[in-house]
Amino acid sequence: MAGKLFGTDGIRGVAGEFPLDARTVFAFGEALGEDIAAHGRGSEALIGADTRESGAWIAATVAGGLRRRGVRARYAGVITTPGVAWLTRTGPFAAGVTISASHNPYQDNGIKVFTHSGFKLPDEEERAIEEALLRLRDEEPEPHPAPLAVDEDLNRQYLEYLRATVLVRFDGVRLGLDCGHGAASRLAPELFRSLGADVTTVGAAPDGRNINLHCGALHPENLSRAVVEHGVDFGVAFDGDADRAIFVARSGRVVNGDGVLLAAARAWKAAGRLAGGTVVSTVMANLGLERALEREGIRMIRTPVGDKYVLEEMVRLDAVLGGEQSGHVIFREYATTGDGILTALKVFEIARLAGAGLDELTAGLEVYPQKLVNIRVRRREGLLRHPAVEREIRRAEEALAGSGRVLVRFSGTEPLARVMVEAADAGQVEAFSESIAGAIREAQGA
Repeated sequence: MAGKLFGTDGIRGVAGEFPLDARTVFAFGEALGEDIAAHGRGSEALIGADTRESGAWIAATVAGGLRRRGVRARYAGVITTPGVAWLTRTGPFAAGVTISASHNPYQDNGIKVFTHSGFKLPDEEERAIEEALLRLRDEEPEPHPAPLAVDEDLNRQYLEYLRATVLVRFDGVRLGLDCGHGAASRLAPELFRSLGADVTTVGAAPDGRNINLHCGALHPENLSRAVVEHGVDFGVAFDGDADRAIFVARSGRVVNGDGVLLAAARAWKAAGRLAGGTVVSTVMANLGLERALEREGIRMIRTPVGDKYVLEEMVRLDAVLGGEQSGHVIFREYATTGDGILTALKVFEIARLAGAGLDELTAGLEVYPQKLVNIRVRRREGLLRHPAVEREIRRAEEALAGSGRVLVRFSGTEPLARVMVEAADAGQVEAFSESIAGAIREAQGA
């Protein structure tokens, strides 16, 4: 059994099918247990899950593999991915595991791993665990899940920490929360109500199969309508595991991670908190954000897509603020990963202290037309080096030199080639994105 199992955000697939069949999941638990022992990190690991119906059996199967290698698992039940990261970093855990496929539909699931530092596994450690997993999968044909009882105190600890990160209360503030029927469904409303906010929720009734279904961070248009209709001050939509947040201004305008980075960078620079005058984002950040930050005297550094790469660069530069357009925002003073609920707390705190709304906080952000085309692929080898594909990419780059960007890459979590074109001229964006996508489809057919 060959092939890279870890993508940019852990292992992901259809629950019950390779690599998320019971035998492989059990072998993963064993491989992680071996890795924990090899690094001398202790003998206890944390497991949490989002609301998918497959989460419980995957968690129990991982725990069984860990137990086979002498590692005890504590189970937080339904909790956010950043909640697992924080608890792993601050608790007695050698590693933390989240069972989640983030923004994907309920049929999918995934396994994300954090070291005791709260960081996602470095690439070389992922490769070592993957090699061990494939070996152990062949050696151990029968998985043996471990019974798990939910430790409710873990969620309480995480909420207490989040509450302690804010300097203000939100009395009198009307908030709309779309929890995507995911991991934030209980935690986020409870937290914001405890801070005095008047909270209206949508997407907060998970049934195991409705996670991300026409709601949450991938569908902020629903929350946008609700914010305008009900006169809500702020809206925020989370994805399934709540590591990302997309906002809605009182006007109904959607504010993504680019807008959050601009608002936070301005506020933190003014307060003398923006170390090095630098913000870290990815190759997907809109050119408009980069230019808006330049006007503020703030430098933006780009990394490959994936919040683990953003965090690595933040550590290297000692930067305190970074994130992705998709809504993963890292406030490094408080967290080692994107945390949607924490991001909402900090954005609302900034707005409260400034006496302003999201429209005012993101003023001056000119969003350049940007189109992303996804092409399902059967293979990756040589596809982007095909002469016709290279020719179309080169033609677009030459035409947009200085006034736009072209980015062509493979998804780290799905069998997709992604074509992104961004420019001031919407016509050029449309034409070049389709011509490059067409070349990839033809090359794949050939």
